[in-house]
Amino acid sequence: MKVAVVGATGMVGEVMLQVLAERNFPVTELIPVASEKSVGKEIEFKGKKYKVVGLQTAVDMKADIALFSAGGETSLAWAPKFAAAGTTVIDNSSAWRMDPTKKLVVPEINASELTKEDKIIANPNCSTIQMVMVLAPLHKKYNIKRVIVSTYQSITGTGVKAVQQLENEYAGIKGEMAYKYQIHRNAIPQCDSFEENGYTKEEMKLVRETQKLLAINR
Repeated sequence: MKVAVVGATGMVGEVMLQVLAERNFPVTELIPVASEKSVGKEIEFKGKKYKVVGLQTAVDMKADIALFSAGGETSLAWAPKFAAAGTTVIDNSSAWRMDPTKKLVVPEINASELTKEDKIIANPNCSTIQMVMVLAPLHKKYNIKRVIVSTYQSITGTGVKAVQQLENEYAGIKGEMAYKYQIHRNAIPQCDSFEENGYTKEEMKLVRETQKLLAINR
């Protein structure tokens, strides 16, 4: 199977590659994809080296599957181009999750909804996935009305810039700030920007994605 990993040089992309190798996924050809500044770099996968290519080159290579983890803007712009070329896109960003024309899927819960025509498949927020794995059977049996949720999230979810801020703080070095607050030995009670209802985007992702996954109409 020909597999493209879009965002292969990023933190999440690197973990995707590790998981593909650990699970011995049947990759016959790997296409590592990243921004133009990373094109030509080499990455190693299962003892073999592959050169990073740009997005258009990857589209032209017609992968069977493209795993996207390069941010929402990239997904919105390029997932349809991969899909038009016949590639099935599994998107890890929030770009397509609430699009009514796209399926939001956790395989253990609703993979049966997928058809061959679904060329862009949305992947829920990491916190949502863990939560619905528990909620789905409970909701099916008891019809859940309300859930109170607390999450404690690593700054690695923000990316390399946040990790660098934390490392700088460990070392007592002043540098670029991903957060306007100190991260080291701190808990920041705000995840993402606030919406008009007073909740943050991250909090509302849990609400909206769970309702879509469990087919709850509110």
